[in-house]
Amino acid sequence: MSRIYSIINNSRVKKIKRRVNFISIRKFKFYTKETLKIFNIILLALGFIIAIVLIKYKPMYEVKISGEEVGYIENKKALNEIINENIENYKNKSISKIELTKSPEYELKLVERTKENNESEILIAVQKELEITYKYYEIAFNEESIENVETLETAEQIINEIKETTDGEIICTVNEKTTKNIEEFNTNTLEVAKTNIIEKLDIDTTEAISNVNGIKIATLPVSGNISSRYGVSSSIRSSTHTGLDIAAATGTPIKVIANGTVTHAEKSGAYGYLVKVDHGNGVETWYAHTSKMYVKPGQEVKSGDTIALVGTTGNSTGPHLHLEIRINGKHVNPQQYLYK
Repeated sequence: MSRIYSIINNSRVKKIKRRVNFISIRKFKFYTKETLKIFNIILLALGFIIAIVLIKYKPMYEVKISGEEVGYIENKKALNEIINENIENYKNKSISKIELTKSPEYELKLVERTKENNESEILIAVQKELEITYKYYEIAFNEESIENVETLETAEQIINEIKETTDGEIICTVNEKTTKNIEEFNTNTLEVAKTNIIEKLDIDTTEAISNVNGIKIATLPVSGNISSRYGVSSSIRSSTHTGLDIAAATGTPIKVIANGTVTHAEKSGAYGYLVKVDHGNGVETWYAHTSKMYVKPGQEVKSGDTIALVGTTGNSTGPHLHLEIRINGKHVNPQQYLYK
């Protein structure tokens, strides 16, 4: 009996288990189906909300530098490429080093669709964070800076030309310099720099007509015909002619033929109004019979300066310039050096 009872009891347990399992499966399917419905409703709601949001808003990157907002852009990668390209464009022969001291910071945000890219403003803000080291070349004379140029080649060319112009008497040096201050970076082109150096160092660049005892004769005193040569005798002179007479109209400008210092400018007997100029190395020039004098003793003059006007003062037969060249006090023939 106990065995029969046990079999019956096991059969009932199995039936109960099958019924419980069936009910559990049905419940699981029901709840799963309901959950999916709720999930789909949520997805639809989210989609609807997102659609509404995207109608009014759009995603953009807020750009900050040192924590301060400088603008908005849509494409972070594109902006970084433009920044790098701009930095590369800065690099040239005048820039030794360039670096971005503070990089942009990006934060993705939803902003109103009316918000526009302000890429240009962001680039301006980025440029302010660029630290640029400029390179230039200083031309110096006696350790004193006299001019700046962009390249070593330009500096060396100027130095060589100055050296040739002065026959090696003026030798400049070149120094490489760097600065982060744009106001200190002040360079000139070859021609401008060379002109400035010539003016600052007072270099005579005129072509020499001839040379008198080491003194460069750079210009003729007047243009005209020779009316009386050096060494000739005349009834109006007690001795042979000590100079060269060049006929020219009264009032014609008389130019000093070389750099020097005026030592005499007054009326002197038969010479009339006479100007004397000392050129150094024992060389002196005299300009006689002038109608008007523009210089005074002690005055520095440069070749080509007008010192007087042609006239006929003193012992003269007509308007002309009487030119004398003296070396260590002795007159020499001006035609050895001029009007050949």
